[in-house]
Amino acid sequence: MDSTLDSSLSDTSVTVVGGGFGGLSAACYLADAGADVTLLEKNEQMGGRASTLEADGFRFDMGPSWYLMPDVFERFFGHFDREPSEYYELEHLDPHYKVFFKDGDEVEIPKDTEEAADIFEEYEEGGGEKLHEYLDESESSYELAVENFIYKDRSRLRNWLDTSVVRAAPVGMSMLGTMENHVHSRFENDKLRQILQYTLVFLGGSPKNTPALYSLMSHVDFNLGVYYPDEGMTGVADSIAEMARELGVETRTDAEVREVRNGGRVVKTTDGDFSADATVCDADYAHFEQEVLTSQQRSYDESYWESRTYAPSAFLVYWGVEGDLEGLEHHTLVLPTDWDEHFAKIFEDPGWPMDPAYYLCVPSKTDDSVAPEGHSNLFVLVPVASGLEDNPGIRERYKEKIIDDIAENTGVDISDRVVYEKTFSVDDFAERYNSHEGTALGLAHTLKQTAFLRPSYRSSNLDSLFYTGSYTNPGIGVPMCLVSGEHTANVVEDELA
Repeated sequence: MDSTLDSSLSDTSVTVVGGGFGGLSAACYLADAGADVTLLEKNEQMGGRASTLEADGFRFDMGPSWYLMPDVFERFFGHFDREPSEYYELEHLDPHYKVFFKDGDEVEIPKDTEEAADIFEEYEEGGGEKLHEYLDESESSYELAVENFIYKDRSRLRNWLDTSVVRAAPVGMSMLGTMENHVHSRFENDKLRQILQYTLVFLGGSPKNTPALYSLMSHVDFNLGVYYPDEGMTGVADSIAEMARELGVETRTDAEVREVRNGGRVVKTTDGDFSADATVCDADYAHFEQEVLTSQQRSYDESYWESRTYAPSAFLVYWGVEGDLEGLEHHTLVLPTDWDEHFAKIFEDPGWPMDPAYYLCVPSKTDDSVAPEGHSNLFVLVPVASGLEDNPGIRERYKEKIIDDIAENTGVDISDRVVYEKTFSVDDFAERYNSHEGTALGLAHTLKQTAFLRPSYRSSNLDSLFYTGSYTNPGIGVPMCLVSGEHTANVVEDELA
């Protein structure tokens, strides 16, 4: 696949800080361009938030668990004359996921869009035709966004001043309202509205603060499909780390950066000092600026970071369960019929939601290797506000509440079948990933935090320091971080070649 990068970095060295998908991607592109790349990761394994928890024969994806936008992964591997199938196999899930509504209703969303349209018709007269029309519009938005705003670097205002943006402007401007208004104007049934908006959780937003442009996620969901990679999302991270090493990247774990010197050319870590012509940071942007850099080195002051809207944190429990979990699918959503209160507890009046919307993942439905024979692998993710008070007592009480809620709304009672259990929440995100206020994702995709309004790839005060990952453009999510790594590598090449 063609790329703007070539061998022009053959006499250049780069240190990449952070082994998440953005850092892994940047390292691959830079190494492929000829640079001598060293990738430093704070924790004991590559992948950033895509960590693995292994205990008592169970293996859990601790972070992302949905494989979406397979076209982005194909493009990424294709740049290096490889294919994802050389590293991992994919299974197209059917159903994509199941939804339990808390009024007793339940529905499975199949991989076949015609079948999905039939389901929509059952909930709303004309719903099937409306879904097809909505997905056609969603596909157009996706294609517009991918070609004009994702694969092309639009991280600076001047990048928007070209003819392709002008041509796309009428469509783009029409999508600047909220997702809530966009979906509500097209569907009357509240359950269908929720199904079309739940993916906003992947973007760290709510229906009230996310631009309607992100209706493109329905194309991702219904048309492109939901997949499971063997060995989970951590297996994908391991595969990209393997490819990075094949490209010549040196990877080092247990190396946390404590200080940056010489304009970004020297980083001091718990594993020694590393010098290079440039440093690319995939660590948490807000943390790195405020806790690693000095006030004179920072691009943004404290008031900037305090004024940002952060994506939720999460309350997670990883359970090893005796027996099967009949009734649950690989991906299952449990939604109150009115989820406004939950989103308000994230963005307006932070607190632990008392009637939560949450996600259940049972990868053992698809992959026998993630649990011992006769057992199931289950984890729950409840989106909660970043910065919440988090302590063992709160976790224990909330865990028991969720166990009861699962039993009440799905019919699955695990209370006397748990053989392994671990919680992970706000404080853990802050400690393990240096995540600002314990956010699970970074900056939410609000209108004021989209495209060139996200933090820059370039440090404004250190001429050899660059950034990549979910805080930068194009934003949150594994596919977007892969693209961010490419954009950052291009910026480094522009500056150093």
